[in-house]
Amino acid sequence: MVIPVHDVNPARRTPWVTYALIIANIVVFVALTPGVVGSLTGGGGSLADLCHLQSFLERWAVVPRELIHHQLPNLVPTGATGVGPRGAGCVIGPPRYDKSPELSVLTAMFLHGGWLHLLGNMLFLWIFGNNIEDRMGHVRFLLFYLVCGYAAAYGFALLNAGSGEPLIGASGAVAGVLGAYLVLYPKARVWVLVPFLIFLPLRLPAWIVLGLWFGLQAVYSAGQGVTDAGTVAYAAHVVGFVVGMLLAWPLKPGTPPPPEPRGMLFGRRARPGW
Repeated sequence: MVIPVHDVNPARRTPWVTYALIIANIVVFVALTPGVVGSLTGGGGSLADLCHLQSFLERWAVVPRELIHHQLPNLVPTGATGVGPRGAGCVIGPPRYDKSPELSVLTAMFLHGGWLHLLGNMLFLWIFGNNIEDRMGHVRFLLFYLVCGYAAAYGFALLNAGSGEPLIGASGAVAGVLGAYLVLYPKARVWVLVPFLIFLPLRLPAWIVLGLWFGLQAVYSAGQGVTDAGTVAYAAHVVGFVVGMLLAWPLKPGTPPPPEPRGMLFGRRARPGW
């Protein structure tokens, strides 16, 4: 898998919505997600942190069974710890809050399961989001982002209607941004790092970079090529990407082409004219 670093596609206006989304995701992860501060200081991983995190996700994450069937649980993690017949564990009890499954799709878009999850999503949004916002405008881009996120969550939930596992992350919405970029700027050059003994810098067309990404998500969503397909919502990525392509398609006529360097440049030859 290649790691995108920068695209050769300057935007005409400041992508304020993209910046705001990135800041919001980071703030929610660092300031609101239980256990993050402890992990930064080396004190994370305790049972209390785990129980608090389970309670937090149960309230704010998407749960497919709740979204499709409106089957809200009678017992949920309370965030407290206790000792039972099998030893220490998380206490469960009746929920002390009212949860809207539909609204949880929105809140789940700003939750992440770890630093790699967060930084990966924000890297892709940083590189590709500014041009899509530039083409759509600020308000339309925000609506587009949310629609892709909702479509991805509902698509995954429909395919896993009986699941009680929480679904979190901006991946579905970001996948929609990638799908739109593939439609609008397929020939834009993207500077990437390719792991080949060392990280080899290449500047490749967007259709190769994003096409490879989508192909891998489609393969993984079928459970092929990975042993942990059940822990990552690859199907949500696929749905978000396709919805992003469809929503961006009407904007393709009249979209100004990006600068197009010739050839597949690498090393020092890839650096001039970033």
